[in-house]
Amino acid sequence: MSQLPESVPHDPVTPSRRDRLRPLELLGFSGVLAVFAGLIVLMVTKGDWILTAFAAGIAFIACVVVVALLGLGGKPSKEDDEARKDLQQPENGKNWH
Repeated sequence: MSQLPESVPHDPVTPSRRDRLRPLELLGFSGVLAVFAGLIVLMVTKGDWILTAFAAGIAFIACVVVVALLGLGGKPSKEDDEARKDLQQPENGKNWH
């Protein structure tokens, strides 16, 4: 079995506070939209709580999926591209990027 080359030690990457809280922001946004959808269903069905909870749950899951897919579709920043280039180098030491 071939051995992986020893990696060059890098400085640990510490995400900013905004980067760490971003997932909570997206879940909060999804939660707000789910509550909105639940209130609409509650008003239309005139008090059917089971249908309201079901609609709010579906809206929450659908919003999380859509937000995640939109996040994956975005172009990475310049800093992300540079960080990815430094993570893996070829065995002969030449910069292959």
